[in-house]
Amino acid sequence: MSATYEVAQRTAWDGDAIAASMRRVIHSWMGKHWNEASPRDFFAALSLAARERVVQRWFATQERIRAAGAKRVYYLSIEFLIGRSLASSLLNLGVLDDVERALRSFGVDWEAVLEAEPDAALGNGGLGRLAACFLESLASLDMPGFGYGINYDYGLFRQAIENGQQREYPEGWRRPGAAWLIERHDRACLVPVYGRAGRRPRDGEPADWHDFRVIVGLPYDLPVVGYGGTTVNHLRLYSARSTDEFDIDIFNRGDYLRAFERKLAIERISNVLYPSDTNEQGRELRLLQEYFFVACALHDIFATFRESHADWELLPDKVAIHLNDTHPALAVAEFVRRLVDEHGVGFDRAHALARRTFAYTNHTLMPEALEQWPRAMLGRVVPRHLQIIEEINARLLAEVELRWPGDIERIRRMSIIDEDPAKHVRMAHLAIAGSHAVNGVSQLHSDLVKKTLVPDFAELWPANFQNVTNGVTPRRWLLRANPLLADAITRRIGDAWVRDLGQLQALEPAADDAGFREEFRAVKRANKERLARVVAQAAGVRVDPAALFDVQVKRIHEYKRQLLAALHLIHLYLQIAEDGRTLDAPRVCLFAGKAAPEYFLAKLVIRLIANVAAVVNADPRAEGQLQVAFIPDYRVSLAEQIIPAADLSEQISTAGTEASGTGNMKLALNGALTIGTLDGANIEICEAVGADNLYLFGLRTHEIADLRARQAYDPRERYERCEPLRRVLDAVGSERFAAGEPGLFGPILQTLLDHGDRYFVLADFESYAATQERVARDFRDADAWSRRAALTVARMGGFSSDRAVREYAERIWRLQPLP
Repeated sequence: MSATYEVAQRTAWDGDAIAASMRRVIHSWMGKHWNEASPRDFFAALSLAARERVVQRWFATQERIRAAGAKRVYYLSIEFLIGRSLASSLLNLGVLDDVERALRSFGVDWEAVLEAEPDAALGNGGLGRLAACFLESLASLDMPGFGYGINYDYGLFRQAIENGQQREYPEGWRRPGAAWLIERHDRACLVPVYGRAGRRPRDGEPADWHDFRVIVGLPYDLPVVGYGGTTVNHLRLYSARSTDEFDIDIFNRGDYLRAFERKLAIERISNVLYPSDTNEQGRELRLLQEYFFVACALHDIFATFRESHADWELLPDKVAIHLNDTHPALAVAEFVRRLVDEHGVGFDRAHALARRTFAYTNHTLMPEALEQWPRAMLGRVVPRHLQIIEEINARLLAEVELRWPGDIERIRRMSIIDEDPAKHVRMAHLAIAGSHAVNGVSQLHSDLVKKTLVPDFAELWPANFQNVTNGVTPRRWLLRANPLLADAITRRIGDAWVRDLGQLQALEPAADDAGFREEFRAVKRANKERLARVVAQAAGVRVDPAALFDVQVKRIHEYKRQLLAALHLIHLYLQIAEDGRTLDAPRVCLFAGKAAPEYFLAKLVIRLIANVAAVVNADPRAEGQLQVAFIPDYRVSLAEQIIPAADLSEQISTAGTEASGTGNMKLALNGALTIGTLDGANIEICEAVGADNLYLFGLRTHEIADLRARQAYDPRERYERCEPLRRVLDAVGSERFAAGEPGLFGPILQTLLDHGDRYFVLADFESYAATQERVARDFRDADAWSRRAALTVARMGGFSSDRAVREYAERIWRLQPLP
């Protein structure tokens, strides 16, 4: 055992010791007395006190990795939606309860301290939440795994709902949340960009990339604590900095703003996640972001490798690099460039090493979401990389020609550079051509990747394609987010499930125990009461915890079909308001999620939901039957309060569009029953929990494919034939939910009726409404509902990110746990 590790083990971890450390920080660093400190001060002091101890274990982990000569995996992702770090780190260290007791004994408002930490604004959707779960699982499984990304100043945006409309504001998180970020000036790097590339060099010749500019990549490390505290890995995030603070000559001439132009232009690279791509400047900024962070990552990976190894042939044995979607795909070209241009490795050898080192996860079947960059833009921003991509493409097409001589159409389909006049570089093709493994994230998705997305590649390299279904970490999404349920489970079956979620199957007999079902309902009620307070504060709506909490929380997008849920909501309201009907069960419909700032239709759906909520909540006829709230600014810390309170989980994407989903897993793990289509991981959840414990509806993937192929779907015919649907759409088209704004929701009706209803909203409406009727009837039997919910929890053991990471480690990364 190393000396550092012994020190880490000896370090005092009790709450009183940490409180004493906090006092030192508040007195010496902040210059305040204890009784003058604010919740934010206490948060910063506690974070620094805890960080001191975390860093010792971080050092010890690095020593264990070096001593073992262990292979490492590096996870490259444009997003890491990690949420808040303080409570989860203390939980994984095993001291959360001790620290809470100690601070409460000193009169500190514990909840206010936790609320003082902002969510790290490093992501938006499932891509980033999955990446965060994987990093936590890697550390909890004692595997040497590290993340690389961008240290965004403002993230995506902070969402507000004003007059029913989404408004975007800067999401400044860094200053109050910086206690967990460790600046690493010693690991800064230089990234070349723009300039010109000369002719392609022959093997052994130096590359001719000249007149380039240089960006400084300044890394910040965020420790990732594994459960039990034995292993602490890190997420390394890069901020873009200029080589010069400002042009002093321009400044001295009095043009103060222009003196800082270059500095500001460079630093905007790490300002925000997903800058608008509606114009050329925004698209180029996105490309710069993607190149910047992979260039920084490869510099760091190579430097770490060279600290212990001189032979580049060992790279695939000591390093695995994983591409989380196509955003980091330029890493393939950067890998080859560094070996060829900076280390004199031959091109074919460098390309072969890349293919043995990289793996790629595809996350989408949507053609418009598969990144393509204009060849001309790549040639301007990273001219040397374009040359390398063209060389990789030439070798790919030579292999295709050898396998299928004369098949020109296949060559066109598989080429990394398309044949359109404008010519675009297909980043998914680059990722596939540069990797030894390609996986989807649910069984259906992986099958569709092979059959419909890139069938030619699957035929060329069938052994490269596989499936690894997503998972979520049980530490954050059950143990931390739902402590009441976690305690109830542990009292029944012990706490082994925290490290091995498969142990939840031992809970199945408890579902038939009336006492446990009663406890289960009490836990759900307490969580609903907590969420009701959040909804009242955030959305201004007072909801009834006794009602069915019908929850749809996810990124707002047409294929996720928040619109279908909104139409059904209107259907329920019209039954109350026009038919005088009493619903089978009182219902609270809760929505949350962000729409991309330039996504007009998604933002219009938010406005429809908000306007319907305003009408419904103000109508006395709906009182006690139907309530609606759109909760603004969906983020991890809000999800941790919504998910444990949900009764019904809405997973209603058009079949064949959702890759997997992780929200569906979190909600089911916390005892929500699912209403959903057979899409993504819903299929595997259904197989695990049993069809009796899930509400399926709608067209299947093959049925939709058949309707599209035959052009046999007529949404207007559905409108004319189905009276309830016609009534709903007529209400949307009227001023009922758009007072004083005639035609406000006309674009939604045009999308559905005149533009083909691409996502089959109207086709699935009747099936969805009928299934929701069954949901309401079933919810009235609270005991039977809680039995099915408890069985759902007990059968979700297969959806842990620990299981997913083990599969990656065994089948793709060839990674072993640390001794």
